[in-house]
Amino acid sequence: MSVPSYEARREAEAAMAARRELGPEYEAQIAAGLAERVEQAVWQQHQQGQQAATQLELARIRDEKLNRGQRFALTIISLGTGIPITAIAATQVDPGLLGVAVSWAGIVAVNLVFNRSNRSNRDRR
Repeated sequence: MSVPSYEARREAEAAMAARRELGPEYEAQIAAGLAERVEQAVWQQHQQGQQAATQLELARIRDEKLNRGQRFALTIISLGTGIPITAIAATQVDPGLLGVAVSWAGIVAVNLVFNRSNRSNRDRR
């Protein structure tokens, strides 16, 4: 249970004082006015919660687009560097297939580490 704000307490006290001054015949109007102010406060809090949720969703979408772009760039760079690395490894190592396998294993490892680090960063949010 939350503690009412200073303003809420002050309004409730003012409503009780008005009821004492005006008498029980005005009780319904005083209660209706107080209920209306409470409804407005609840509505404002709801709107603020909705805005915060919308901002969080927009930030998540922005981060996902950035992450997707980084993965795509790494894929292109891996393929671009993989071709000359494959050619060098195939001609410089005996047997050539061993050099190709080791070079591509390194490229795959770099991509896996990058994707895992991005996934763990995303999970922390």
